[in-house]
Amino acid sequence: MKKIILLLFALTLLACTWVELSPEGKKVVVLDAPEVKNCDFLGTTTVSVKADVARIKRNEKKVKLELETLARNEAVKLQGDAVVPAGDIFGGTQVFRIYRCRK
Repeated sequence: MKKIILLLFALTLLACTWVELSPEGKKVVVLDAPEVKNCDFLGTTTVSVKADVARIKRNEKKVKLELETLARNEAVKLQGDAVVPAGDIFGGTQVFRIYRCRK
């Protein structure tokens, strides 16, 4: 019975989103590389979230969304208004390039 309760708890956690978008981060967009060709490059950020809970993989879409949310929040620190994934997600970690597109 204990194992079933732990499994149900882990599955519930897998559906949770733990990262909140800041009010400033809401103004930052996620773009593709061709879309930022006329933008100013400001720097990079590496963001991470839990990719699994109790050895159970989390939903890939949720992990991707949380990473994008963290990157958008981080872009604000460099006064950026756009982020572009600089590579694939690996173990819950991803690198983003930060840009300023609005002048």
